[in-house]
Amino acid sequence: MATVSDLSKGNFIRHNGEVMQIEELQHRTPGNLRAFYQVKMRNVRNGKVAENRFRPGDEVEILRVETKEYQYLYNDGDSLVCMDNVTFDQVYIDKKLLGNAVNYIKEGVTLLIAFENGDSAITAEPPTHVVMEVQYTEPGMQGDTATRTLKPATLENGTEIRVPLFVNTGDKIKIHTGTGDYVERVKE
Repeated sequence: MATVSDLSKGNFIRHNGEVMQIEELQHRTPGNLRAFYQVKMRNVRNGKVAENRFRPGDEVEILRVETKEYQYLYNDGDSLVCMDNVTFDQVYIDKKLLGNAVNYIKEGVTLLIAFENGDSAITAEPPTHVVMEVQYTEPGMQGDTATRTLKPATLENGTEIRVPLFVNTGDKIKIHTGTGDYVERVKE
């Protein structure tokens, strides 16, 4: 077992039966009181943030986590089928690991997946931006670039987002996967 002093930002630990990732770690020594560690950690299953105080000698279970790149192949119910680019092994990961970003990924995109002890996926991280084609939107007007007015647009995978007035059907646009926001129009 490791102690709290062995932790660093980004480590995965098991705390109260849940897998947590360390976001902040501060060693505090207030005045004439005993020193303690103030730890801010995020639950990887539900995304909730928890803060806890540990004494310097407290033991924690640091998890061995392996991160690899996988290519997203296709959607299968509540799972995504991904392939290891080196060994060509296929794994099924839960859609919940990607959160809202699952609506903005398409086949062939590379995901960064972390596995606990080589068994089960605990986190999946999509690329920051993805380029998608607009399947349908109302026609844009020439010169409608002065204001930040947005209109609905349907993407190639059926997801609907808000885009500026000058974007037309058939345009390729860059989307931020974390927020689902339009970033820019991409020219080929």
